Amino acid sequence: MSFSPSEPAFFVNPSYLRMGGAPRAVVDPATLETVGAIAAATDAETDAALAAAARAQAGWKALDAKARAKCLHGVANAIEAADFTGCAELMVREMGKPYPEAIGEIANCAPVFRYYAEMARDEAGKIAGTTQAGSFQYARYEPYGVSVHIMPYNFPILLMCWTVAASLAAGNACIVKPAEATTLSTLDFMAVFRSLPEGLVACLPGGAETGRALVESDRTHAVAFTGSVAAGRRVAVACAERTKPCVIEAGGSDPLIVSAHAPLEVAAAGSVTAAFHLSGQVCTSAERFFVVDAVHDRFVELFAEKTRALRIGNGMDETEIGPLVSEAARAKVMRLVDDAVASGARAVVGGRIPPAHNVGWFYEPTILTGVTPDMAICREECFGPVAAICRVGDFDEAVRLANDTPFGLGASIFTTDLAEAHEAAERLEAGMVWVNNPLIDNDALPFGGWKASGIGRELGRQGLDAFRRSKMVVIDHKPVVQDWWYPYPDAWFRKAGGRKHVT
Repeated sequence: MSFSPSEPAFFVNPSYLRMGGAPRAVVDPATLETVGAIAAATDAETDAALAAAARAQAGWKALDAKARAKCLHGVANAIEAADFTGCAELMVREMGKPYPEAIGEIANCAPVFRYYAEMARDEAGKIAGTTQAGSFQYARYEPYGVSVHIMPYNFPILLMCWTVAASLAAGNACIVKPAEATTLSTLDFMAVFRSLPEGLVACLPGGAETGRALVESDRTHAVAFTGSVAAGRRVAVACAERTKPCVIEAGGSDPLIVSAHAPLEVAAAGSVTAAFHLSGQVCTSAERFFVVDAVHDRFVELFAEKTRALRIGNGMDETEIGPLVSEAARAKVMRLVDDAVASGARAVVGGRIPPAHNVGWFYEPTILTGVTPDMAICREECFGPVAAICRVGDFDEAVRLANDTPFGLGASIFTTDLAEAHEAAERLEAGMVWVNNPLIDNDALPFGGWKASGIGRELGRQGLDAFRRSKMVVIDHKPVVQDWWYPYPDAWFRKAGGRKHVT
């Protein structure tokens, strides 16, 4: 069958298959209209996908590196050649992001397949200096088998490609469990994998139960998860109980420091994107702002001015701020903002449902001042369009408070002081630090967090290593009897001052 948003389907390369489970409507968060229907994978559908993946992986891992790279370049070619207008529109209507961001996300997927195609072709092990004459000693990398990819709704296709490209390059088969909120666009995208061997890639829709079944299955061998801290911990525990490797990217509450030496116009402009990109529904969104007293008032003035210029509306219109993904997501944001205001904070901008958009899950981009680090909005991940600003005395206080959190995904600073920039990069407790340019990533550099924000890394060489295991190999090409093998010569005991037999 061909893919249709109105007919619940799952994908086992190269085919879309009709699902047997009960359908559930997908609702547009901007209009509350029905977009399509999805269903959760049944046990039989999951079993079929896992069986197909195991068969495909046996042949895939046997391919030489050049042939495998050619296949991955073929996926990249398919991405670059396809018209993803419909896929991007589905993403907008499923979760609300502005259309330019949806189509831009898909456009960034091809390079990661090319990167990992060549990375895996270039590096497949290490020759070590020998510990014994006449011995060839080296490490080689091999795939785990079948990897599971549990995806979030905010960047459903790009983040999937980050880990799927690495896993395929390492020689694995891949089972994708898309976010329920972005199942339709994810399924639509899966057609790019049709040039790969039959069964090598699958997409199984469903909720937590589907994800749990895939993680706990003895026919899966590695897991990549992106989502909340609570869910990430459950996945990590399930993997640990099965000694199954995993990469966990569990979000955070990222700090952004504006120092006394900040270029304020740049800092204000960059902070608008850092805080409000995708309505704040980015794992690396800046949520906690620490602004040095000397520049606080002027920064807030500039930040507020630029924030008021943002357009709110349906992602298919000319807008920067779309709806939040669900009513529950907006309710959490409202709770945290209301709690902060009740505790003494002030909403300089926003802090309400926009009067012109009372249908759907919209919330105005919000700047809070007078925030203190003990408020709930500084202790929890907000995941909405809110910048909570704390006034601090100096750079050292800003760094201390930035680190006073269980999270550690990313951290940003605006400064023109080189010493501060290097100090921030060294002292901030986060997996990624941005100086004067927040939210940037690089296929060749590791992406991931410290502390509760995750374990393992996506992207870069570490992203490839997450989906392959090492094997030490020792080859003596001229076999000889070694002098350290049993039984020991009598001279060894005499030299050691001992006896051969102890009674």
